[in-house]
Amino acid sequence: MTHLATLFLIFISCCVTPINSFNAIKQNAIPRRQKSFMKIASRPQELQGQQKKQSQDEPSPISKPLDLKKRVTDLLPRMKTKEDALSVQNDINNMESGFTPFQTLDFMNLAVGGEWKLLFSTKLRGGPRPNFRITEMVQKIEPSGLAGKIINRLKWEFKQDHNSDVFDCFGTFSVNCSYKINQGGRMEVELDGHTVDLKKKSAVPDDVPALFKLLNRNMPPELFDPNGHGIDTTYVDGDFKITRYTGPAFEGVRNIYIRTSTEQAST
Repeated sequence: MTHLATLFLIFISCCVTPINSFNAIKQNAIPRRQKSFMKIASRPQELQGQQKKQSQDEPSPISKPLDLKKRVTDLLPRMKTKEDALSVQNDINNMESGFTPFQTLDFMNLAVGGEWKLLFSTKLRGGPRPNFRITEMVQKIEPSGLAGKIINRLKWEFKQDHNSDVFDCFGTFSVNCSYKINQGGRMEVELDGHTVDLKKKSAVPDDVPALFKLLNRNMPPELFDPNGHGIDTTYVDGDFKITRYTGPAFEGVRNIYIRTSTEQAST
């Protein structure tokens, strides 16, 4: 009898010990799992907080072309920093992405024809010079069906005597071009020649080659010699235009124009 009782106690001991051990392991695991679960569950809240803070720091998106155009025209005259340039580039990209290409030749000719004042070029070069200045730069487009004329014209003033305050030479400089429109609506440009015209009461420059060099250095190169390049109109409305060049020397160069006041008055 005593032997049977001893065996029964040993059996009970063996059965209870694993149960207690399992409970101990389970009790240790639950807090870790709960802690881990709570940590994972808190991450979306943290991300939401970061996203909310980020959205508060970033300016609200502007999608309307008129708002984008206003922001570009306001910023261009005072653009100084890389952040300004990136803002203009982003707005231009948004305007171009929302632009519907021309559906008919007549509409294209009506939209792009006329006189446009250059606001900005991504290839602007040169800077203020004590003896030379440009007072205006315009582009005139004269469509005629699938062809036409482009005239890039600037008004200039030149001071021959560095010790004088008088700009004694002044006039206009024109880059005369022809173009043909391909099936994609691209204007394929050929250079016809350059013309310098002196205004009344202007002195005749003593050094014409020096004047020509100044004109070349201070005019965007894609306007000075666009020969062999294509021009895509990537955005246009009644008074604002963006063009993009394609070709060997000026691939990706953009110009921004506004229609001149004379053209606006006549439309």
